Amino acid sequence: MAHQEKATRGVEWRITLGDGSSKSLVPDAGPISRIWIGLKGLIAGLVLKVWKFLMRAWDIGVDDPRKVIHCLKVGMALTVVSLFYFMRPLYKGVGGNAMWAIMTVVVVFENTVGATICKSLNRVFGTTLAGFLAFGVHWVASQSGQEFEPLITGASVFLLASTATFSRFIPSVKARFDYGAMIFILTFSLVTVSGYRVDKLFDMAHQRISTIIIGTSLCTLVTMFICPIWAGEELHILISRNMDKLANSLDGCVDEHFNFNGELKDSDKQPDKKLLGYKCVLSSKATEESMAKFARWEPAHGRFNFKHPWQQYLKIGASMRSCAYCVEALNRCIDSENQAPEFTKKHLSNICLKVSSNSSSVIKEVAKTIKTMKRSPSIDFLVEEMRSAVQDLQNELNFLPKLLSPPEVLHPESKETETTSTTHLLEVIPVVTFASLMIEISSRIQAIAETVEELAELAEFKGEAQEKAKQNQPDTNRIVASRLNDDQQTMKALERV
Repeated sequence: MAHQEKATRGVEWRITLGDGSSKSLVPDAGPISRIWIGLKGLIAGLVLKVWKFLMRAWDIGVDDPRKVIHCLKVGMALTVVSLFYFMRPLYKGVGGNAMWAIMTVVVVFENTVGATICKSLNRVFGTTLAGFLAFGVHWVASQSGQEFEPLITGASVFLLASTATFSRFIPSVKARFDYGAMIFILTFSLVTVSGYRVDKLFDMAHQRISTIIIGTSLCTLVTMFICPIWAGEELHILISRNMDKLANSLDGCVDEHFNFNGELKDSDKQPDKKLLGYKCVLSSKATEESMAKFARWEPAHGRFNFKHPWQQYLKIGASMRSCAYCVEALNRCIDSENQAPEFTKKHLSNICLKVSSNSSSVIKEVAKTIKTMKRSPSIDFLVEEMRSAVQDLQNELNFLPKLLSPPEVLHPESKETETTSTTHLLEVIPVVTFASLMIEISSRIQAIAETVEELAELAEFKGEAQEKAKQNQPDTNRIVASRLNDDQQTMKALERV
């Protein structure tokens, strides 16, 4: 039986079911209401996405304010170079090619000084060389007559563009002059082809080269003298920071592995970011190579001279990644389902922790050497301590077979003896694997220390003793000067007598 009831906003229909309960029938919303609800949801979702994007952009700016400064520098450079288009005297000097200066700033301005100088020089040299070759080809073609002029022009474009494109596949050219080769192809093709219809080709080429030089010079000056970001310094900081992360990851993995019976408190456990810091080392190869490439273009700045051995940093990074792979394998041992018995772990825990501590001390010491650019007087001692700890670990591994309990055999000819021995051996394999990785990590850390020592020799790092002697040199000079003065006064007094 159905009853009709009036509600405050219209008519509501209810159906009384057989069990005495009632169910209301809500009429479907109209098409306009559905469209309005959908539109409100779309607008709310769009506003939420925009808000999240702005929050992420804000976080990026807060984490690294230099990115915001770089954006402001690009805007300032574009504003200054636009004056050649707005001011009539400057516009007359470069003609309608003033837009090339603006385009140059857009494509050349990079975040670091080295990257900006690299692209600027490539653009200038590529444009200049292409302009002169295009003018020479145009002169030869114009002297050959109207019949052969398009043939010579087309053949020159085909040959030089093909040759320049092939040069981009040569590793040495691609590493330094890839952008310049591309600009050469672009400029030569434009100038050569347009010269077939343009009479004043030399003036056009001269104006374009001038505007490009103006744009690149402005970019270089702004990026060097207004809050500069040096690629070499960034590489230097990256290597030392990755070393600290590698040392912390090594300590964290060993502490986590020997945390049997929950003896370490929650506050003593390594955080995930600190434990997995080795991943930053493994993923930094491309960044290191890019920074080293651009650092070679930078002038002397700060503590780095023009011929600083940036390539040695790549060797150090490769040695660090070799060590980080072993740390990654060490971390996999923590999550492995096959774990050694607790008494076996306890037997090797102290010596493994000692090896880890000594190894991380060596890494931190060489990181300090790179940071301060001073030779460490204690690195040899720390390496010897690491070797001694490794030797103790090897001795403990040799003693480990004695800890295996002998199998209980009732019937020597049965297969029970072999099964029992294999079980005991499998229980020891995980901890032996972990200890072997510790030994391998120590040897690779020693390779890191050797590459850092090579860097110290190439870059002529000074020792702390030399720094102290240099600081004490003025005091010594003053003492010698005062003694000479006293001797002169004494001689004068004797002469008077």
